[in-house]
Amino acid sequence: MGKNIHIVPSGNRWAVKKEGISHPISTHRTKSLADHYARAKAELTHTELVIHGRDGRIQDKDSFGNDPFPPRDKKH
Repeated sequence: MGKNIHIVPSGNRWAVKKEGISHPISTHRTKSLADHYARAKAELTHTELVIHGRDGRIQDKDSFGNDPFPPRDKKH
């Protein structure tokens, strides 16, 4: 399993970053576009997607790997 992928605010844009790397993989005009890109990347690399809000706090997480403790909610 690789490093987690994060969607974080970056000025007036949204950045997709790989955990432990300072520069973004990509930047997007909207959070929705960043989410679409990041989900595809997380699914491809079997990692966890961590979504942050404008304030930097974690809003949501989605696991695309082989999670030994899958979440009980079935939102996706």
